[in-house]
Amino acid sequence: MKFGFVIPIYNHGSALESVVQNLIEYNYPIVLVDDGNDQKNKDFIHAVNQKYSSTVLVTCEKNGGKGKAMIAGVKKADEIGITHVFQIDSDGQHDASKISLFLEESKKNPDAIICGYPEYDENAPKKRVNGRRIANAWIHIVTLSNVIKDALIGFRIYPVKPYMKIINHHVYIDSRMAYDIDILVHLFWLGVFVISEPVKVIYPVDGVSNFRVVRDNVRISFTYAKLCLGMIVRIPVLLYRKIKKS
Repeated sequence: MKFGFVIPIYNHGSALESVVQNLIEYNYPIVLVDDGNDQKNKDFIHAVNQKYSSTVLVTCEKNGGKGKAMIAGVKKADEIGITHVFQIDSDGQHDASKISLFLEESKKNPDAIICGYPEYDENAPKKRVNGRRIANAWIHIVTLSNVIKDALIGFRIYPVKPYMKIINHHVYIDSRMAYDIDILVHLFWLGVFVISEPVKVIYPVDGVSNFRVVRDNVRISFTYAKLCLGMIVRIPVLLYRKIKKS
């Protein structure tokens, strides 16, 4: 197994170095994906890339969204021989002390996705928390399973081989905030087991959010509608897995 980190970056250039500093001790490649940032954020990203020898920079000419950035990052990771990608958001909201646990869990279960689920602090916006509960209720419907506790978190480890199988088969995966849901469900459908682990999520009072309430909720709703249609044709297989497991 060869691990590597992939960090999609948009509007969080100033927080990037603190995220990277938490990863350096593991001595794994760190793929930074500049998702069409403005010059101010590009300067932060380039400064980090020049400072740390373990970083690899992928640059997107224009902002394509989290999904496109992650796919570009995983393709680069695959190109340099990484077999397991640890996706970490660039805003520094996730508890870095859980990285070791996730890596160890992945080593024990190399064919599985190790997916975080959030433990919120007192500053978590109630609308976001409640909206997330609704979104995650749908994940149990489209998978006919309750093993995925959260489908939106950007703190998870993917085995690269099945991930690239989906991408190489030109499966449409949402390019923006519904990406985390879309790729996770497609991997689950493919037969990749998901192990859920808790991770604390902090919402700084002055934090910058890339979530656009109307646009992203519409895309998430569309994605679930698409996944419901995909689930219908997979019901026999999903039911067989459920019965076999029980």
